[in-house]
Amino acid sequence: MLSLGVAIWIFWFLYKDISISELSQVVSEISWAWMGASILIALWGFWLRAWRWKLLLDAGEQRQIRTLRAFWALMIGYLANLIIPRAGEVARCGVLQKTEGLEMGKLIGTVILERTIDLLFMASTIFLAFFLERSLFITLITDLVSLVDLFDKISSILPIFIGGLMVAALFFYFLFKRYRDNSLIKKLRHFIRDLIKGLISVSKVKNQVGFWASSIAIWFTYYFTMYAVALAIPSTASLSPRSVLMVMVMGSIGMIAPVQGGIGTFHALVAFILIRYGLSEDQGKIFAAIIHGSQVLTIIAIGLLAFGIFFKITANKEPKTS
Repeated sequence: MLSLGVAIWIFWFLYKDISISELSQVVSEISWAWMGASILIALWGFWLRAWRWKLLLDAGEQRQIRTLRAFWALMIGYLANLIIPRAGEVARCGVLQKTEGLEMGKLIGTVILERTIDLLFMASTIFLAFFLERSLFITLITDLVSLVDLFDKISSILPIFIGGLMVAALFFYFLFKRYRDNSLIKKLRHFIRDLIKGLISVSKVKNQVGFWASSIAIWFTYYFTMYAVALAIPSTASLSPRSVLMVMVMGSIGMIAPVQGGIGTFHALVAFILIRYGLSEDQGKIFAAIIHGSQVLTIIAIGLLAFGIFFKITANKEPKTS
């Protein structure tokens, strides 16, 4: 609840001076064709993510799940993220465990693997933005972060972090060795084996080309979703492709923050970068609100539909009693 309170406060602070009439004026000028295109592109991105997840789940298994089932689970996960930050990763695993009977350990392992791959692609996208908008990027970093202070903090924390990992590793090693016949320890060891199985599943994916191509395509859907919204609004329609890339990078960083659906942090960073491209502060904030709002409404609509389908599936799986 603390994160929700922080998100609401940031959002209120950003938008307390935006008038309803000003927002209504922008909405009245929106190209709904481009807005519709942005939603379709976003849905295609969700489907690609579900299909990529399916490839990981099917790796090394005789039985394969349907992409549609993975899609419904994914959308329920996105919906859960709007309530509790990062809860969606566990929620979507729980949905597939319930509907498909898959091991929770492997499910979580594949999600961790997915997020690691996404982080690498995000880093690559940031590097591309840095290459294309080098001078602006350096100015932003200088304004937002003191590199010297950041390096000092990392240097001071890193030894403690490594030491903590070593202590934790030794603790669990001796715990498992001492109580290896305990039923709870056996279940935990089984879960860890499944987790590792999920983490290494990428090496067993049969369709390697499809897996990595979809990983790239997912980030293209993020980009073109944002570009379509930019074209839909007169104040941002003239943004260059490189400018939209920078806006996407800042928005992605905002979505990482541990708040529900990036509320507040996404809006602040997107508005911040748009001001650097010549938009007024209000124009930047309204753009951020429109693109974020359209995505949230899409997730709510499809997520609730997915919830209904999930309950129908689980109800049909329950044994009938006379």
